[in-house]
Amino acid sequence: MTLPLGVQSSQPNMVCKLNKSLYGLKQASRQWFAKLSTFLISLGYKQSHHDHSLFTKIHNSKFTALLIYVDDLILAGNDNNEIISVKNHLDAQFKIKDLGTLKYFLGLEVARNHKGITLCQRKYALDLLFDTGFLHSKPVPTPMVKHINLHDQDSTLFHDPLLYRQLVGRLLYITNTRPDLSFATQQLSQFMTNPTTRHHQALTRVLRYIKNSLGQGLLYPTTSTIQIKGFTDSDRASCPTTRRSISGFCMFFGDSLVSWKSKKHPTVSRSSSEAEYRALTIASCKVPYKEPAILYCDNDSARYIAANVVFHERTKHIEIGCHIAREHLQNKLYHLLPIHTHEQTADILTKALEPSSFYYLLPMLGVYASAG
Repeated sequence: MTLPLGVQSSQPNMVCKLNKSLYGLKQASRQWFAKLSTFLISLGYKQSHHDHSLFTKIHNSKFTALLIYVDDLILAGNDNNEIISVKNHLDAQFKIKDLGTLKYFLGLEVARNHKGITLCQRKYALDLLFDTGFLHSKPVPTPMVKHINLHDQDSTLFHDPLLYRQLVGRLLYITNTRPDLSFATQQLSQFMTNPTTRHHQALTRVLRYIKNSLGQGLLYPTTSTIQIKGFTDSDRASCPTTRRSISGFCMFFGDSLVSWKSKKHPTVSRSSSEAEYRALTIASCKVPYKEPAILYCDNDSARYIAANVVFHERTKHIEIGCHIAREHLQNKLYHLLPIHTHEQTADILTKALEPSSFYYLLPMLGVYASAG
C-alpha cells in the first residue's frame, strides 16, 4: 500500500486508514450492503441463501419480502403493518424516499388490473431496437426458423464480434420476462467467441421478432390453484457440432410461470429416452418439496425409467446422478404424468417451432401479448 498521489507525509511508509466508506470507492458498495443487511437482520429478516439480495420475514401466516439492488428496495407481502413498520425503521436509519406502488424497476414494467399482475420490458425492447437500428424493421412471427442448424463454421466470421456479444448480452436480460426468447438466446450464446455472419443473421431475426411483440410479457393471475407443476422436454442430438441434446423445463406455481430454462446437456445422450430422462432429472431438482408437485413428460420410456428400478439393461450407462429423478418419484415428492407432445409446454424451450405451434404454446407458457 502506498499514499495517494499529492499527499505529503513527514514519516516514511505511512498509509491512510479508511474509517468511513465514501461513495465512488470500490469498497463503498460492499460496505453499504453489509450495513443494510445487518440492519435488516436485526429487524428479524432472514437473508436468502439462493439470492443474497433477498430478505424475508415470516410471522404466523404473514409473509414479507424485501429485495435490494444497491440503494433501491422493493417491499412486498401480505402484512401491511410490517411493511409500514420496516419503512419507518429504514427512514429513521437511512432517510429513504417512498416511491409508492411498484411500476418500474431495472427495466421491468409492472402493471396491475383485475386479472392480475403483468411483467414486461417494453421500454427495454424499444431501446434495444432503437440502438440497433431495427425500430422500423419488418417484423417476423417467430424468433428462429424451424430446422435451422447453427454451428461453428457455417459461414465467414462476423466483422464485429464485440457487437455480437453485446447484443446477445442484452437479449439475455430480456429473457427475464420473455421465456419465448430463451431457446433462441441459448443458441446464439454458444458462438460468443467467433460469431459468423450467419449467426448475426439469426440474431437480427430475433430483433425483428421483438419488433413484432414489443409489449409481450408474463401474466400472474389473481386467482389460481396452489399447486406446483412443471413441464420437461428434450430435443435429442440437436447440436450439429457436438450432437448433444437440448433440454428445457418450465415450472408453474398454479398458473404463474416462476422458473424456466433452455440448456444444452453436458454429455451426449445415446438415446431419446436418456435425453428425456436427463431433462426430467434437471426439472425434478427445481421443485420445492413441501407438497407433492406434478411433472409432465411426453416420453414414455423416460417415465418408465423413473418409475421402474429394474428397467432394461440399456439404461445402465446412465450416470447414477441422473437417477435422482427416480429417487424423488419413489419418495412421492412429485407425481409424474404423461402429456401429449402437442400439449408439451416446454417444447418451445428446446427447438424452433412453426408459427402455428409457437403461438399455440405461448399462452400455455403464461406469456401474454399486449398492443405494442
